[in-house]
Amino acid sequence: MSLSRMEKIAGWGNYPVSDSYLINVRNSNDLADPLQKGNLVARGLGRSYGDQAVNDGHFVGDCTKMNSFLGWDANAGILECEAGASLEEIITTFAPRGWLPMICPGTKFVTIGGAIANDIHGKAHHIDGSFVNCVVSFTILVADGRVLTASREENADLFWANFGGLGLLGVILTARIKLRKIESCYFKQRSIKIRNLDHMLEALEQYDHEYNYSVAWIDALAKGDKMGSGVLTLGNAAKLNELPPKLQADPLKTHKLSKLSVPFFLPSFTLNNLTVKVLNRVIAFVQNSPKEFIHYEKFFFPLDAINNWNRGYGKRGFIQYQFVIPEENGRQHLAEILQMIAQSGCTPFLNVFKRMGDGQGILSFPFKGYTLAIDFPVSKQLFEFTPKLDAKVLAAGGRLYLGKDACLAEDMFKSMYPQVGDWLAVKRKYDPQNKFNSNIGRRLGLGA
Repeated sequence: MSLSRMEKIAGWGNYPVSDSYLINVRNSNDLADPLQKGNLVARGLGRSYGDQAVNDGHFVGDCTKMNSFLGWDANAGILECEAGASLEEIITTFAPRGWLPMICPGTKFVTIGGAIANDIHGKAHHIDGSFVNCVVSFTILVADGRVLTASREENADLFWANFGGLGLLGVILTARIKLRKIESCYFKQRSIKIRNLDHMLEALEQYDHEYNYSVAWIDALAKGDKMGSGVLTLGNAAKLNELPPKLQADPLKTHKLSKLSVPFFLPSFTLNNLTVKVLNRVIAFVQNSPKEFIHYEKFFFPLDAINNWNRGYGKRGFIQYQFVIPEENGRQHLAEILQMIAQSGCTPFLNVFKRMGDGQGILSFPFKGYTLAIDFPVSKQLFEFTPKLDAKVLAAGGRLYLGKDACLAEDMFKSMYPQVGDWLAVKRKYDPQNKFNSNIGRRLGLGA
């Protein structure tokens, strides 16, 4: 096995920080010894925000070296790769050939194993669904040492339970995924300045069938008749003949590695309501872009332009709080939630609003409704506020995204995810001794 070392590691939010034994995983043989000595969770590029890929006093398997491409079927558009391969590596290799991943979240620095564990989604969930819809099958090392193939036909219970299963059923080794054929790497977009929450919901409904991709930035500090104001960005994949001549010259241009970086943790006092109000105006100006055609890098992954941008929240870190609530009575519940946030004394930043389509799976997050993701810098009042926000989301019929959560209590989680009993039955079947565990697994009671 690879030598393990105790390290302080955290998710992208830098909260909480865990002392875990980190091992480098290059193949399944590297996992045998730690599974005999304790329990383990796999880790990719560390872009889950909270305690999903940390494991106090136990093992964390860094799987980013398992990133080989194993096979490519150009006729079917199906890639077979190791689970440590990232969307960034896939895009760099296949975009010049006219293919992109079917599902892209807000960052390309996500491994395929992590995409499955969190069942990631993007700006077109109401059209494309979540990551499960592009996965044909995967292989997974389970607790008794077997490597099983899981698909909709083979070991189907294991297949469905892994999407949103947070890596707690085994270590995914390889996957076969569908890519999407493209004519260009550009998107035809439209930006609409939104006056208030009513205008936002009306615009989402109005353009629902005209654009496949939609996402909005909301000013969560806005109150009164401006509550819910922001910018709605809509888009469709651009065909070659739609592009202006300048872009047609290199329609499959890929991204460059960013040289911008936040070199150190900024002082926590730099993010307060005053600075956030200023930054909100800047974001609104940038989002309300007059450009008709925009590259996938800026369309899908705007924050990737700044390396280590998470350091901007300071050493105390931050949480990303993402919830989804049903469309029924959605306007009323959203107004009440936004009012709670504005009056909380916490500092909401980078507030992303989307419409979601039908959900699937057992612990997968999305269902048909409205979702809002908010970054909150860690503070004393934050931990007094989030339980109140949890209760409000639950009362609205909603739930939190476990792939980003850092604070949810077990009883609240189990109320939000009533199918958890079905997932636990799969856990008992494949991992009765809890060989695969993590901080969030213990926090939410996801043991056999």
